[in-house]
Amino acid sequence: MSQARLAPCLQLPLENKTLVNVIEKAKDWALMHGVGMRDKKHFNKDVIQIAPFILLPSPFPKTEFMKAVELQPVLNELMHKVAHDDEFLEQTLQNALQVDEFTANLYDIWLKVKNEGISQPISLGMLRSDIMLESRCPHTENQCAKHTPYCSWKQVEINSIASGFGHLGPVSREIQSYILRQLGHGDLIKNMPENRALSGLCSGIIEAFDLFGVLNAVVLFVVEEVSYNICDQRFHEFEISEKRPEIQIYRKTLNEIYEETELNDKKQLMLDGHPVAVVYYRSGYEPAQYPTAREWDARLRVERSTAIKCPSIHYQLAGTKKVQQALAGPGVLEKFMGSGTSTSRVRDIFTGLYSLDFDESGERAVEMALADAERFVLKPQREGGGNNVYGSEVRDALTRMRHSRERAAYILMERILPPLVSGYMIRPGAPVPPPLVDLVSELGIFGVIIGTKEKIYCNRQVGHMLRTKLADANEGGVAAGLGALDSPYLLDL
Repeated sequence: MSQARLAPCLQLPLENKTLVNVIEKAKDWALMHGVGMRDKKHFNKDVIQIAPFILLPSPFPKTEFMKAVELQPVLNELMHKVAHDDEFLEQTLQNALQVDEFTANLYDIWLKVKNEGISQPISLGMLRSDIMLESRCPHTENQCAKHTPYCSWKQVEINSIASGFGHLGPVSREIQSYILRQLGHGDLIKNMPENRALSGLCSGIIEAFDLFGVLNAVVLFVVEEVSYNICDQRFHEFEISEKRPEIQIYRKTLNEIYEETELNDKKQLMLDGHPVAVVYYRSGYEPAQYPTAREWDARLRVERSTAIKCPSIHYQLAGTKKVQQALAGPGVLEKFMGSGTSTSRVRDIFTGLYSLDFDESGERAVEMALADAERFVLKPQREGGGNNVYGSEVRDALTRMRHSRERAAYILMERILPPLVSGYMIRPGAPVPPPLVDLVSELGIFGVIIGTKEKIYCNRQVGHMLRTKLADANEGGVAAGLGALDSPYLLDL
């Protein structure tokens, strides 16, 4: 049995002269249209370089793409209900809270806010459901080249905080459309779905701002001390300013929020004399972003305020891996969704997810992973990429912490084996022309939901992004330097 393969949108390889010429054009287009990031090795605020991108759009089954788009509002509502179920969050996270200090600190903030009374019942969720095609082909590789395998997708995770690439997703379609035209294949652009993720996500922030309803209020972006993925963040600001010029946007680190904000007697978060209407986190999802108690105090201050948070602390807790694993358990989806068609559709997208708690099922999961480590991924309660454990390292990690409480901070997930496609990855500073390589992709579907525990004001799917990596790479984060920007080329399978 071999890994399935999908045919690229054009016959490859391209002729060398054509390839070099189109890459030179594409790099200039990228720099002039915001397909860029700051260089981590030689950081300079005045300089951006191209973000890694795939030269041609990657094939993706149209039926599976549409299934993901149609299911996103259902997943939005599921996450919303989970985030507002205090008992479920406590029960699901209780073992992880004992061994994972970061998750415990988030949960402590949630408890403090609940005990003193929630000042803002409205939450803004800007979610991204990450999925991969699952296809284990029963043919040999030579046979695979002669037929088109059918692939269905499985969910990797749902991101509930700092769900990035709202700009870089749509602009990936634009650069690849430009490349196809330059290669004389503009007729193929019709197979690339429209992508309005930036507009859709920013509309969510604007709707939350209007629900806050205070004329002189502002929007606050919470950012890292150093922002490498600057284009993706700034284009959100530019889009909001274009649509609503009167909305002022501030960028502040958690430390600056600690120093420069205060709560007034109405529990409004005041910044430069203005109440903050919406707080949008592009930081705050990993322990390194809270180096001192000041950052945690700032997070608590924001959570205590009347500002509408994206995400609220309970939304961030709902996005943890332990919650994802628990939702796959028997009867859990039915608790939140009933027993209708939507429930079975959601259950179908789950791959194998296993708890590593110290009980009978946890012991079975450990034994299963030790026996066949290559089948699994070990995932901690972290966002942002670069945290998962793969292959033989799964066995090493579980052997090390088998009798340690530390293992309860992880979940075990069956590894998804996506189909291969041949293509060119364009990286800053890399030799041109690049080699023709095997690639695999991960699709992210964006959703926006705004509501309270009792009422949902809006719920919709708003766009997508595609990240593609070398087939032999484990992680695929573009901001982490491990993957490349891409967009789907829909196939009628």
